[in-house]
Amino acid sequence: MIAFRFHRISKGVARLLALSGLLVMQSGCATYYSHYAMFPAENSQGEPRTVRLSWHSAEYPSWWFVSDRATPLTLETQCSERAWRLYDGSHAEAGACGQGIRACGESASDRLVQEQPSVNASDACMLVNPSDSEARIADISGRLELLVACEPVSAVKGEGKDAVNVDYIRASTVPYTVYTRKTPRGSLSARPPKFDRSVCNAD
Repeated sequence: MIAFRFHRISKGVARLLALSGLLVMQSGCATYYSHYAMFPAENSQGEPRTVRLSWHSAEYPSWWFVSDRATPLTLETQCSERAWRLYDGSHAEAGACGQGIRACGESASDRLVQEQPSVNASDACMLVNPSDSEARIADISGRLELLVACEPVSAVKGEGKDAVNVDYIRASTVPYTVYTRKTPRGSLSARPPKFDRSVCNAD
């Protein structure tokens, strides 16, 4: 009986060690990068703003059995508290509003610009490299196209002292062309520049 229990414990420990070793091997072979872009654009109100895109990636050697991976892409607009997350098919959080790299709209917050109805979970408000239905964030290399199809139902949420700006980059039928920067994660240049908040106070 004791020998049987010892055998079961030994097998459990062996599996745990094997799994730990696999995780170490995966992380040990990866090279980690930070990616970002800062570019000028207008928000839905026509005000000039800076837009920031950022994400992180893990790249593996071509001979390794694990594919390159990336976090969701975050899009932020100067003076706004609204942050968009764009996902691809590798992310469990990706919505059912399309294929490729996309961000789904929220019916209470967004509307499609061309048709003006409130959006639902099946409508993509933002697409990266929209011509590629199999696009992955991990495959972005230095340049991307960003298509914005929605605008906020209201650029401000709340009233008075509780008012919060939730505006974002202006919709366009022609994708924005964005050039991105890639730096080793943890380096001094890995963090994207901060927004100039003095512009917001002036508004």
